[in-house]
Amino acid sequence: MKGARHLLHPRDEIMQTMQRIYHYRMTTTSGGNLSIREENGDIWITPAAVDKGNLTRNDIVCVKHGGGIEGPHRPSSELPFHQAIYQARPDLHGIVHAHPVALVAFSIVRQVPNTRLFHQARNVCGEVGFATYALPGSEQLGKQIANIFHQRHDCVVMENHGVVVGGASLQEAFQRFETLEFTAKTIIKASLLGEVRYLNDEQIQLPRRMAEPLPEIAPPPPDSHEKELRRQMKEFVRRGYRQRLLISTEGSFSARLDGDAFLITPYRVDRSSLDLDDLVLVSRGIAQHGKIPSRASRNHREIYLRHPSVGAIVNAYTVNATAFSVTGAPLDSRTIPESYLFLRDINRVPYGLQFEDSVALAECVSPQQPIAILENDGVLVTGANVLDAFDRLEVLESTAEAVINSRLLGEVQPMPESVIQELRTAFLRP
Repeated sequence: MKGARHLLHPRDEIMQTMQRIYHYRMTTTSGGNLSIREENGDIWITPAAVDKGNLTRNDIVCVKHGGGIEGPHRPSSELPFHQAIYQARPDLHGIVHAHPVALVAFSIVRQVPNTRLFHQARNVCGEVGFATYALPGSEQLGKQIANIFHQRHDCVVMENHGVVVGGASLQEAFQRFETLEFTAKTIIKASLLGEVRYLNDEQIQLPRRMAEPLPEIAPPPPDSHEKELRRQMKEFVRRGYRQRLLISTEGSFSARLDGDAFLITPYRVDRSSLDLDDLVLVSRGIAQHGKIPSRASRNHREIYLRHPSVGAIVNAYTVNATAFSVTGAPLDSRTIPESYLFLRDINRVPYGLQFEDSVALAECVSPQQPIAILENDGVLVTGANVLDAFDRLEVLESTAEAVINSRLLGEVQPMPESVIQELRTAFLRP
């Protein structure tokens, strides 16, 4: 979590969060509302009937705890359910309500996403509640939603309406909201491929084995090589977030600095605003003092030690490629020449290996087989450098999306072995 975020004025935090939600098409011009409750009971909330795509800080309304409203507009018509949620859950200080398409799809068939799809989705979102329909803006709707939140649900799908998510801060609420929408999208995509696989309690707890922190040391001042690598990683991580290849707190990106030293994204820091100083140096298994590297650090280190030609690694949760990870459907890269040349034959790693045996995981990738699908845990992509790994990730997601879309048209016709041999001879080293 960015350290300076708690210093933002509620007007600015609401405006910036709504910009992210709107620009990533997770709500519409007129849909959705956000709020922050201050310790004194004041509620800052988005206004009614104001274009969400052009919201300014001055549009945000303050509903005073003792009565009265400050601001140029009426508060959102959904203010009653924000107030009811805050009354039912004093621990919550931020609420996101919006109409993202995947969660709306669940709401109109009266279902909720099963967050056991991924261990992190379960940890971030918990079990999702469901509120039956009531008139928008009504006291009855507020009572029904607040009752579900009172049962300790942090995410609630609203029948024929959308979703409302709460958090200890608006940032936490947004992270839950984004994670839940990603989970919903993945379930929908995966359902086109076959039976969707979910995790049991024991499997959800497996990642705790990676929670032990690395030892720390104060590194020397960075040289020009490290500074350049930090610049590249910052740019590509932010680009990955903009292109929806990463979500705000999930996905790990690392790049080799030398034989046994690499830079890696930090644990639970917003990928959309990642800065140079956020990246963590890990050298000989020791982390940069005062920073928490991604929990994938041990896995990345073993891959670098085993494969000297690997210069960058990405763990990512892209909707379409991840859909293959939660089903038994194979992802055949022999669709178009670019896909095969970049992806080769894609490996599949059984769930749990990445948490229990980093050495065995490192054996699942190689320069000849640079990508692995991790069951119920996204994808693992390696490359010779930052650009190479990112390019492969883009091609992987595009290929996965094309294969899923083709299911609605007919049976995929992969390129025959004669074409594959021709491509290997023309473009791939022996």
